[in-house]
Amino acid sequence: MTHKILVVDDEWNMRNLIKIYLLNETFDIDEASNGADAIWMVEQTRYDLLVLDIMLPDIDGWEVCSTIRKTKNIPILMLTARNDMKDKVFGFDIGADDYLTKPFAPEEMVARVKALLRRSNRTVMEEEDTLLFIGELSINSESREVKLNEHLIDLTPKEFDILYLIAAHPKRVFTREILLDKVWPTNEFRDARAVDTHVKNLREKLRKAGLSFNPIKTVWGVGYKLFTPEDRA
Repeated sequence: MTHKILVVDDEWNMRNLIKIYLLNETFDIDEASNGADAIWMVEQTRYDLLVLDIMLPDIDGWEVCSTIRKTKNIPILMLTARNDMKDKVFGFDIGADDYLTKPFAPEEMVARVKALLRRSNRTVMEEEDTLLFIGELSINSESREVKLNEHLIDLTPKEFDILYLIAAHPKRVFTREILLDKVWPTNEFRDARAVDTHVKNLREKLRKAGLSFNPIKTVWGVGYKLFTPEDRA
């Protein structure tokens, strides 16, 4: 996979030098010479990493970093001509991921870029493990939140567990007995009819929230399975 990187520096020579170093690693490079352009480009394009100089002619790199960090979580490598610890601490506080002091060795810059990309890839994979999507519905196993177009849907613990379990195994049909074993504590009274009640309530909450389809399909005589918008085709 080719990573897309935005290099922001008002000096053409520096941008060109960084571009040469990174193109040797087969990265896809875009350039911006000022902060306003950088902010606009990040809004328009998905970048995997930002190399950002602090000293820019219009908006300084700190403000660019802070602005981007409000909406984006891409790694940001700050470039500075000053080796001042206060500057670095301030940068980290507003969302910078790493610092590189000019002048720098090409090998060190490339190594830092690669390290940030590896860290970012691991974070994305971890986030994907905790998030499930069914159409416009998102299910977060870590926060135990279900959202429809970013609007939170209030579910009981058992309703959440049923939905997440079925969504996490889209090809599997769950009998009522399996759902009881997976969701209900062993020391709690369990009745297969309770599964039907929870599924009914869950469906009703999702419908009232505005979900355009019923994500839990009844398999007659067996139990329940996942139903997605793609299954309509």
